[in-house]
Amino acid sequence: MATPSGLIRALHRGTLGQNMVVDRIFSGIQPTGTPHLGNYLGAIQNWVNLQEKCSSVLYSIMDMHSLTMPKEPAVLRQNILDTTAAILACGIDPKKCFLFRQSLVPEHAELAWILGCLTNVPRLLRLPQWKMKRASQNSEGTVGLLTYPVLQAADILLYKSTHVPVGEDQVLHLELAQDIAQHFNKKYGEFFPVPKAILSTTKRIKSLRDPSVKMSKSDPQKLATVNIADSPDEIVLKFRKAVTDFTSEVTYDPAARPGVSNLVSIHSAVTGLSIKEVLHQATGLDTAHYKMVVAESVIQKFAPIRNEIKKLQEDKSHLIKVLEDGAEKAKELAVPIYQEIRRLVGFQ
Repeated sequence: MATPSGLIRALHRGTLGQNMVVDRIFSGIQPTGTPHLGNYLGAIQNWVNLQEKCSSVLYSIMDMHSLTMPKEPAVLRQNILDTTAAILACGIDPKKCFLFRQSLVPEHAELAWILGCLTNVPRLLRLPQWKMKRASQNSEGTVGLLTYPVLQAADILLYKSTHVPVGEDQVLHLELAQDIAQHFNKKYGEFFPVPKAILSTTKRIKSLRDPSVKMSKSDPQKLATVNIADSPDEIVLKFRKAVTDFTSEVTYDPAARPGVSNLVSIHSAVTGLSIKEVLHQATGLDTAHYKMVVAESVIQKFAPIRNEIKKLQEDKSHLIKVLEDGAEKAKELAVPIYQEIRRLVGFQ
């Protein structure tokens, strides 16, 4: 899939060129509780930047998607609130974007059914996430697990979104949404814009215990993942135990030295310095001391966010109201678009 590199460069510079047409941005996050370092650097930080540059931005707490992996109802309810508190603390401003809970806008699920009827099953079976998550469930997999990429397409297309911030692991799902949009347009007439990707400029953050895989909330190794609400002591411990290698010098070579390179990527991302600048600062340090430098940078970055999360978590009613107000605004956009879709397919 072609990436709008000019747009990415413009966003990275902090300005959108006058010739860049970004009508509407949509993105979402699953409610897994407090996000981790990879979530923040790869997605949420970019969300904050985008809400400052674009006039129509929607961010959704994807609670419907979360059901593809079994969760207790009470845990899901708490995770929704904790995720909301965290992204607000990170700088998402409901006055500058629509922040809402996916399940409060039923048109998402209704459109997913229509789009599912246009989607080829073998195409879904080829998606790598289906294979990986199916294996993790030790079962044949549920219908929801197979078809959630169609729901993702509905999430995007319901608002006629033109751009979607995505990580590398979601590019294939966006390609599916593009294909579905084109298939719908071919069958019913030009209706959906074909959404384009906005790829994060941050390198994918890897597990601190296994730098061959990305940092993940579901990692069974507790020391592998840094959560943005971790205490300073927890952050120091996790970086102290981070896997590196037997060379003490700090260098950046992701292929040959993935562990050390992951630390350099994290240091660069949280400080805003380039890889070259970070390496210059690390001259003369061995990896043991460098781990503590990176840990301190992460602690400083997340200290105000951690404090704000605690404050927001104490006001449950405020968090609920933010999501409900956002859902009402999202419905104002979604309902007329969906009514036109109903007319096009013959429902009315």
